Amino acid sequence: MDFFMLSRILLSLLCAVCLPLFDASVASAQKGDTLSYELDDVVVKSGIVKPENSSAPLYEFNSADIRRWSLRNLSDAAKKIAGVHVHDYGGAGGLKTVSVRGLGAKHTAVSYDGAVVSDAQSGMVDIGRFSLDNISSVSLAIGQSDDISLRPARDYSLSTLLSLKSIPIEVGGHSSLKLQGGSFGLASVSAYSGYGTKDKRLALSLSGSYLRSDGMYPFTLVNGGLQSKEKRRDGDIESLTLEGNVKAALWGGVLAAKVHFYDSQRGLPGAVNLYNKENRERLWNRNLFAQASYNFALGSAVEAKAVFKYDFNSVRHKEINKNYYSGEQIDRNRQNEYYLSLAVANSRSGKFNFSAAADVSYATLENNFENSKAPRRLSSYTVFAANYELKDFLFTASLLAAYIKDDVRHGAAPEPYKRFSPALSLAYRPAPFLLLRASCKDAYRVPAFADLYYLRLGNVALRPERATQFNVGLTFSNEVIIFTLDTYYNNVRDKIVALPTMYIWRMMNFGEADVYGADANFVANISLTNNTRLVANACYSWQRALDVTDKAAKNYRHQLPYTPQHSGNLSLAFENPIVNVSYMLTAVGERYMLPQNTARNKMKGYFEHSFSAYREFALGGDVTLLLLGEVRNAFNEQYEIIRYYPMPGISWNLSARVNF
Repeated sequence: MDFFMLSRILLSLLCAVCLPLFDASVASAQKGDTLSYELDDVVVKSGIVKPENSSAPLYEFNSADIRRWSLRNLSDAAKKIAGVHVHDYGGAGGLKTVSVRGLGAKHTAVSYDGAVVSDAQSGMVDIGRFSLDNISSVSLAIGQSDDISLRPARDYSLSTLLSLKSIPIEVGGHSSLKLQGGSFGLASVSAYSGYGTKDKRLALSLSGSYLRSDGMYPFTLVNGGLQSKEKRRDGDIESLTLEGNVKAALWGGVLAAKVHFYDSQRGLPGAVNLYNKENRERLWNRNLFAQASYNFALGSAVEAKAVFKYDFNSVRHKEINKNYYSGEQIDRNRQNEYYLSLAVANSRSGKFNFSAAADVSYATLENNFENSKAPRRLSSYTVFAANYELKDFLFTASLLAAYIKDDVRHGAAPEPYKRFSPALSLAYRPAPFLLLRASCKDAYRVPAFADLYYLRLGNVALRPERATQFNVGLTFSNEVIIFTLDTYYNNVRDKIVALPTMYIWRMMNFGEADVYGADANFVANISLTNNTRLVANACYSWQRALDVTDKAAKNYRHQLPYTPQHSGNLSLAFENPIVNVSYMLTAVGERYMLPQNTARNKMKGYFEHSFSAYREFALGGDVTLLLLGEVRNAFNEQYEIIRYYPMPGISWNLSARVNF
């Protein structure tokens, strides 16, 4: 049977289930008084899974953690998670991507209030752009999640899901104003205002932020036996973010809508190699997305959620180089994506729970290249998921069907991509304080537009990357501590890499990797007296990510580039009535910049120590003032995450936030 026909049948079955129930719900709603609906009461199941109860690795930071550890943006939060490596090119303007358990940045999806943030051109997202000022929680789910309630099908498609949730809008209203300043010309201002009606039927919020930094931080340039003190160039950034949210009880359900606008221009700090300290490249990015979700009941036993999203992304890149005929090269790319999802789930909490979702998206890319292929992509995802709970056991399973088809203006397009991806997890609680778990998942990454069509680099014959994930772990928890230990094995096939062919580079399927690892995480929350407490958070990751492509190659069973075997972090916070203080240590072991693990390619490990302090003052009524100061890399460690991209040394940051 044709795969596309199968997807259409699955969609038809989903509609067949929904429509009769929808008719029943409309009749029921006409008999009742919909004016009595409250926002918090419409969705029967919250879908929230606590990390200590999850059958697959799940890490979460709430708003208190964000403040306690001085987390400014999403990349700061990701760095504190075991098994996660953030590729940081330095400074406020440097791009930041994330790799989880050796799978690469393009295997991680970023979700913002229930909708995935996508980039059809590159396939990965700069996580440094997402501020945590108005975020209530950040979570990272690896593999099969127990949360199957009303999730879009696209959430199931990749190996890892990094999720952001906005702060809830308070009844009666809440506003804040934050000013921030720091090293390297950092200055920012952000404002937030939200209002919710007393009957909980309408809530609105507006927020905005502006940030700038010159990015000119000092570093030590090493050239053989010579060393010199230099200053980083071309790492400046200026960005503006605006966002509006509305949540309303309508027609017996809840409508939640968001409009998000991001505009930035930045210098791209290039590699510092020998005496080349400047990089004459600039990047302009403008992103606008609008999304809306509608939760509603289908009778008394089933609930549903519809999601629509429109995403526009404009990127302009300029490079000044004498090798170009005009002395410069300007690339312009514009993306549009239209996305629709429908999910249903049973609303009665019982031993057996199910859900189904169907997603369709249409993405386009236009650019100023000669004979541009102008690709267009139609994607369809359909998933069925269920879990079954016994006294001490929880089984969760899902099956995802994916169909992706490309069309191009010029030349040939690849054959449609078709894939079934199953996932399974099991949790067993032999004692109230102990949880044992095991999970496996098949993940599937389709080549991005840049992999397939970018000038002479693209290759339409690329096969998708396939990854298989296995995890076995345990969680020990009580009222004071939570300890988790997970061991895992990932196998990645048909890795997409850039390889030289004659005089040019091409994207090719070249590679297979075996990734073995173990992640340990420890959290303790100890009350010392009635108004003092000690909070500790420590994690350690051991990872062997081996290239097993070719037994005859010199790099066979060598560690993958930029993947340390040992890494971890330690955070301690002492909270008291006078001033709350915290200490953070980040440790990363040796790693290699190229596939061959030779002494020449080795990069030394590093330790980064940071300190922060904050206190909140009551100014009368509902007005409070939060003052926070921090020193990062306090001992001025000189290190690189990516070779030839020096990271900032010691830096400071001060912020004041008024809440009213």
